[in-house]
Amino acid sequence: MKEIERKFLVNSSDFMLYSKNENRIVQGYLNSNPARTVRVRIKGNKGFLTIKGIGNKSGTTRFEWEKEIFVAEAEALLLLCEKGIIDKIRYEIPVEKHIFEVDVFSGENEGLVIAEVELLDENETFEKPNWLGKEVTGDKKYYNSYLSEKPFKAW
Repeated sequence: MKEIERKFLVNSSDFMLYSKNENRIVQGYLNSNPARTVRVRIKGNKGFLTIKGIGNKSGTTRFEWEKEIFVAEAEALLLLCEKGIIDKIRYEIPVEKHIFEVDVFSGENEGLVIAEVELLDENETFEKPNWLGKEVTGDKKYYNSYLSEKPFKAW
């Protein structure tokens, strides 16, 4: 399984006008090593366990495996996670044939807003909405695993 995505900062709250869905996400890391991150997540009323491999040179493509688990299991695993739980609201915004996921962080990462778009191919073209800012694909400081260790407010 391969994840191909690009990340951008968001330069305005205009995206909220087009949001079709939103969920609170709470997540932690059992292992934040970039070569093999192991994440526990509660998204809405569902739990997930996710393993991600190291990204390619551009940072757009990496291995990803995800399994849905019971919320009670996710809650128990969150207690075992490394320091630095991520808390955010994710908005889903359709733009032509793609869905942008915009994360508005709270807690120690409050003030940070990041948009991601998943692609079928690294070179796939997509429409960039006017609220999309600077691209940060491959910049590790914008990975959630990094933010759990070095929160945005501490930059």
